[in-house]
This record gives sequence, C-alpha cells and structure tokens, in this order.
Amino acid sequence: MTAKAHPALFSESVKLSVLIDQHPDLLAPLTRLGIPPGFGEASVAEACRRVRADVRTVLLICTVYTLPRFAPSQAELRDVRLEDLLRYLRSSHQYYVGTSLVSLEKGLAQLLEPAPEAKRKVIRGFFLDYKDDLGKHFAFEEETVFPYVDAMIRGEAFRFGRVDLDEEDHTHIDEKIQDLKNIVLKYLPEECDRMQAAAILSEIYALAADLRHHSDVEEKLLDPVVRSGGRIGGSRYGDSEDDNRGELSGREKDILICVAKGMLNKEIADRFNLSIHTVITHRKNITRKTGIKTVAGLTVYALLNGLIDMSSVE
Repeated sequence: MTAKAHPALFSESVKLSVLIDQHPDLLAPLTRLGIPPGFGEASVAEACRRVRADVRTVLLICTVYTLPRFAPSQAELRDVRLEDLLRYLRSSHQYYVGTSLVSLEKGLAQLLEPAPEAKRKVIRGFFLDYKDDLGKHFAFEEETVFPYVDAMIRGEAFRFGRVDLDEEDHTHIDEKIQDLKNIVLKYLPEECDRMQAAAILSEIYALAADLRHHSDVEEKLLDPVVRSGGRIGGSRYGDSEDDNRGELSGREKDILICVAKGMLNKEIADRFNLSIHTVITHRKNITRKTGIKTVAGLTVYALLNGLIDMSSVE
C-alpha cells in the first residue's frame, strides 16, 4: 500500500516552524528550496509565496523526502514546477560538494592522522574514489540532464534527443558510502581516537541519509519526466499552456514564418537543426491550433497576426 502524507502536516496552511519541528529532516530540502529558518509564524504557503516557489511542488518534494514508500501520482507529476525541482537539485549538489564532502574529508584526515601511513592511504583513497564517483554523477546531471530539463521548460527539449539515465548510478553511490561507514565503524585502525570516530560516523550517517532522500526525489520526480520526454499523462512540459489555449509556441511561430516564406521541410529542419520528423510534428500542431491546413492559408494567418510583412512573401 502506498504511503501518503498526513494532510495536517503537509498542508499549505501548516506553520513552517511546526512542519520543521515535527520533521527536522525537512530543514535540508526547504533550505535548498530557498526557504531557510526565520519565517516567524508564516505558513508553508506564505513562505513559498515570499520566495516565489510553487507550494504544491515544495510539499511534494518534502513528501518524497520524508516517506520512502511514497509514489507520486500522474496528476502530481504533471503539477511539478520543474524550475523549483531544479533549484532544489542544484542547491543540493552545491551543498554536498562545497560543504558536506569538504567537512567529511577534513574530519577523516584528522581521524586517521595517528594511524600507520599505509592504512591512512588506503582509507583516504577509498574516500577520494567515492568523492570522485559522486562528482561524476553530479557532473552528468549538471551538464546533461539539467540542461535537458531547462530546454523542456522552454519547450525545446526536442533539440537534445533522448537523454539516457543510468539506473545503477544511485545504487553504486549508495553502496560506496555504506562501505565507508562500515570501514570506520568496524575496521578503523586502533590508533584512531574513538570519540572522534563517533563524530565522523555521525557525519557519514547524515550524508548517507541525505543522499538517499535526494536520490528519491530524483528518481520519483525528475526521472519520470526525463524518461517520458516531458510527457506525463498526455501533457508536455514547456508547451502545455500553449496547447490548452490554442496559442502557438515560440518554435511553432518560427516554423510558421518559414512555411509562409515558402521554405520546404528539409530547409526548415536544417535552419533550426531539427529532424524532418520534428518539423512535420510542429506543422501538425500549427494546423491543429490554427485550424488552417494550406500553405496559402497559413501565410495569410502569419500576415494577419504580424508574424511576417508583405515584403516577405512578395
């Protein structure tokens, strides 16, 4: 049975201070969403308005972060504001790389200082390999996945083609930090200070839990959108509003202008670096939205709506 958020705790009207007091783990995602402590008696909805965040998206991220068994519905996925989701994910990456891993590396070095050089080297080497793996995972998302989602928001994801996600990547990273935990917990050199080891273990446990929640947000909210190419339950990010209103998107206007100027599909595809199939799809959408099928009729539409002037078709 799918777990669900308690409506009183995760409603828009609950006070932010109450939410964090009862679920302190939410302090991390809320801060990364631009909602840090210091909002007084503000409700979650009021706090979200102050930072211009979508409250439904914020609450959904909090729910996924808190409840491992929770699975969002298609309707909830359609409601996700991708800008807020990316804000959380990018801010999380900055925290892990710039704060958490830096602190852990420094603390681990101090802990291992009394140990024999060979043991120091092998444990430090394992940590650095883990840090490198995590960095590569973040780099893939920052350089490939996130730009794709940014393009999806603009309605231009078709430029990127398919983005393949590595399903094993999160598992590999989680396994490595669990190994690091066990190395310190079970096999720490006897020369190391045990109280200091306890402090380092606390950091490792906290980082492992945080990364696991972070992975849940990616896998349950981001990955379904990326795998679907932006289509969730028949909608598409980036142009759903245009579809609902029957208005042309920016790319559709560009293609309509080219059609009105007498350009062929191949010429349009080359101009915008698109496939002919994509151009044909755009032309079908233009016809559906305008109700006009012929090139001559589309030319008149473009003239009447100020997309071109007479000199363009004379």
